[in-house]
Amino acid sequence: MKLYFAPDTCSLSPHIVLQELGLPYDLVRVDNRTKRTSDGGDFLSINPKGYVAALVLDGGEILTEGPAILQYLADLEPSSGLAPPSGSLDRVRLQEWLNFITSEIHAGPSPLFDRTLPEFVQDALKARLSRRLAVIEAQLANRPYLMGARFTVADAYLFAVLGWMPVFSIALDRWPALPCYIERIRARPSVMRALAREREIAPVEE
Repeated sequence: MKLYFAPDTCSLSPHIVLQELGLPYDLVRVDNRTKRTSDGGDFLSINPKGYVAALVLDGGEILTEGPAILQYLADLEPSSGLAPPSGSLDRVRLQEWLNFITSEIHAGPSPLFDRTLPEFVQDALKARLSRRLAVIEAQLANRPYLMGARFTVADAYLFAVLGWMPVFSIALDRWPALPCYIERIRARPSVMRALAREREIAPVEE
């Protein structure tokens, strides 16, 4: 398999899952501005949508969209517990969380990356995001992970996007469970290995 990634993006989540599973893969860096890749290619030929992550399977099929990639990977090794069994109520609960993270924590506040947004628009987006973070805080108040005692692909995804909060000038210590949660996941060997491997790949030359 081959994972296309860009630093400090949601592509970190499938990378963490690949490390959790111990699966072999190649890692290709994407320049989000030029869409050139570290192996000399044009990322738009891999994913015409233009954004990471993209996962090329051994047979040549290409998967895009983080939640789909995460579930595909988890299902390669059902015994890992990274996703509940397909068809179970717990699997639906996992999909609830993946959809919530996608729409409310990932896509919802993404306009905040645009520093030219009027201040009142930024304030409205941050207020909405704060309400969503309060939902996550309540879920994590008495459990180590979103689904309970076990780390799942939803945690890999949430960890990746919570990393953007300092960029948005949102201090997570307003929600006491969240900093503890982030550090708990950051300490996982899979996360440390994924971050280290991403640092090894030099920026794409123009």
